[in-house]
Amino acid sequence: MNRAAPKSRGGTARASARPCCPRPAQRRAIETRPYARLFKALGHPTRLAIVGLLAGAGRELCACELESQFELGQPAVSHHLRILREGGWVTAERRGTWVYYALERAALERLSEFRALLEG
Repeated sequence: MNRAAPKSRGGTARASARPCCPRPAQRRAIETRPYARLFKALGHPTRLAIVGLLAGAGRELCACELESQFELGQPAVSHHLRILREGGWVTAERRGTWVYYALERAALERLSEFRALLEG
């Protein structure tokens, strides 16, 4: 029985199953899982902008000050603030009916730790 050689996606027959280069030695990955939540929280332009506003202000900002910077409704801004809070980027302090947000300094320290990991 005559079988045709398997075709690759490009439609041509594979010449061999040998890899293009020798298999590298097993490497140990840098432990990055603890940072996933931190970076995931920044995964939206609005959340990046909120962090930028808090960093630029250099002080805590009332939720109403943050909301006024966006063409979003209060529920959407609150949603983004909650994700940033859960991700460790901001702290929140309720004072009466208002909530004040500040950049979490520990987040900046964790960024420095991550950078040091990458630089080896």
